[in-house]
Amino acid sequence: MQAWRVHENGEPGEVMQRDEVDVPTPGEGQLLLKVRAANINFPDALLCRGQYQVRPPLPFTPGVEICGETEDGRRVIATPVLPHGGLAEYAVADAGSVLPAPEALDDAEAAALHIGYQTGWFGLHRRAALKEGETLLVHAAAGGVGSAAVQLGKAAGATVIGVVGGPEKAEVARALGCDVVIDRRSEDVVAAVKEATGGRGADVIYDPVGGAAYAQSAKAVAFEGRIVVVGFASGSIPSPALNHALVKNYAILGLHWGLYNLKDPAAIPRCHETLTAYAAKGLIKPLVSERVAFADAADAVQRVAEGVTTGRLVVLPEGARA
Repeated sequence: MQAWRVHENGEPGEVMQRDEVDVPTPGEGQLLLKVRAANINFPDALLCRGQYQVRPPLPFTPGVEICGETEDGRRVIATPVLPHGGLAEYAVADAGSVLPAPEALDDAEAAALHIGYQTGWFGLHRRAALKEGETLLVHAAAGGVGSAAVQLGKAAGATVIGVVGGPEKAEVARALGCDVVIDRRSEDVVAAVKEATGGRGADVIYDPVGGAAYAQSAKAVAFEGRIVVVGFASGSIPSPALNHALVKNYAILGLHWGLYNLKDPAAIPRCHETLTAYAAKGLIKPLVSERVAFADAADAVQRVAEGVTTGRLVVLPEGARA
C-alpha cells in the first residue's frame, strides 16, 4: 500500500516521503481500517519535527485523525495508533476507541470532527462551565481548533468574539457565526474586547495559541472569568503571573484532551453522542477548507505547520470523491 512516512525528524515538507509498504497487521484489541479521509492536525507537524509528547520510532506514518472503514463495512472515526497513522491507505486503531461516523457528515467532515470538537466541548463545558448568555473569546477563530470552539460556543448560547490574523481569516470567522471579529494585525485586541463587552471583558477565553495571545487574554478576561489553555501553536509557552490571577479573580484552566482516554474514557463516547446530535441538527459542521489529494499530503502538513491555513485540510485517498 501507499503511505507517507517520516524517516528523520524535520520540517514536514522536507522529511515526509511517499513509500510503498506492507499493509499493517493489527495487534490484539486493534482494528485495521481502510482510510476514507485523514484530517491534518498541528500535532502531525510536531510529530514530524520530533517535538510532540509522543515520539514514535522512525520511520512512522503521521495522521492522528481519520474517517475510516472497518473490514465489515462500518464507517467510523478514529485516532490511529502510531506508527501506523492515517496518511496511508490503511491505518490501525484501538478497537475500543473507534466511534461511529455521524451520518450528517461526509467523510472529510467526519475525519475533522473528533479531536478538535472533543477538545472544544471538554474545554468549554467540562473545564470552563460555559453558560448561556456568557461571552466567549476564541483565539485563532478561523483555524481548525478555533472554528470548532466558535461553533460549540454558539450552540451553547454564548456571544462569541473571534480573534484572527488578517482580513481573509476575518471573513471566515464571520461566516462561522462570530458575533464580533477582531483582526489582531490591525486592531488592539484588549481594547476591542473591552469595547465589545462594555468594559467587562470575556467570561471564557479559549486559547490554542499561547505567547502574545495569552498575554492579551489575561488583560481581556472578566471578573471570575476562565482562560482555557489548549495549546501553544505560536511556539511560545507563556509564564502566567499568578498574582494577576489572584487580584483579578480569574481561573487558568489547562486542557489535555488525550488524558481523558486514561482518566475517564467513558466520557469520550458520551461527548461523541452529543456532537453527533449537534451535527444532525446542523449546529456544528467541521470547516473543511481544502480536500487535499493524497499526493499533496506533505505540502498540506507543512502549510498547517506554518499557520497559513483556515479551517481544516483533509487528505483524501486516491480515487476518493472530493
